[in-house]
Amino acid sequence: MRGQRFETKSSLFAGMLLAALAVPGATCAADAGAVALDTRPPAEALEPRAIEVLKASSARLAGARTISFTATAEYESPSRLGPPLVYATLSNVTLQRPDKLRVITPADGPPSEFYYDGKVMMAYAPVEDLVAVASAPPTIDAALRQAYESAAIYFPFTDVLVADPYGDLAPTLRKAFYIGQSKVVGGTTTDMIGIVTDDLFGQMWIGAEDRLPRAYRVTYLDDPARLRQAVVFSGWRLDGEIDAGAFASAKASAAKQIPFARPDPQPPAEVLDAIEKAPAKPAKRSK
Repeated sequence: MRGQRFETKSSLFAGMLLAALAVPGATCAADAGAVALDTRPPAEALEPRAIEVLKASSARLAGARTISFTATAEYESPSRLGPPLVYATLSNVTLQRPDKLRVITPADGPPSEFYYDGKVMMAYAPVEDLVAVASAPPTIDAALRQAYESAAIYFPFTDVLVADPYGDLAPTLRKAFYIGQSKVVGGTTTDMIGIVTDDLFGQMWIGAEDRLPRAYRVTYLDDPARLRQAVVFSGWRLDGEIDAGAFASAKASAAKQIPFARPDPQPPAEVLDAIEKAPAKPAKRSK
């Protein structure tokens, strides 16, 4: 949700009731038999109550030494008939701050495993028995950045992995507003928050008591199709004991190695160097 699009087109689908709740002041036009929405923007760009919830959730995540959870991500993708289809992935995530991360994604689609132990990161495809191995920087944040830049590896739940979730969000946050509470999402009472950044419109469900994220749902503003992406969180466990060998895999280490590389074609290095060194063209003056 930080504005980086998940390369494979990475929270819950809101019904009419939640759509009404998503805009403060929504009313029901009984005489017309339809729902009328008050589309006025929030009185404040960053509502204090919304910021309070976001900061509390960030502090809870940042303060945990170890974290594990399950993330179910849903992605809308265009269909030949017009309306989008939905695809889903399930990932089991374990991290130990500041320098260890494991993401096991068994379904749907090709299974994958990602390991980072503070020195090395590995991306493993168990079906093909192929692994990409690279030296890694000493923090989870830097390793995630390197994985994205070198191989387009991006997790739709990156926001809960970084060292300072709110600090990561704040520079691009343009609007934040409190919607209300839900007793449906995540099997607990959650505070619903709406946000707008430079890149997306999003809605979050955050536990009212434990301040843990239960769901995210976003629409990227530069996407003409306005396709939605969502993540549902479950099985939260904070500050639990984690086996010392959890962040490496003997099977992955023994697999056939391939280089870390982006799946999308990249220009040759000499072309990138030429572009970087080329002098900027003067702006054309309007007549």
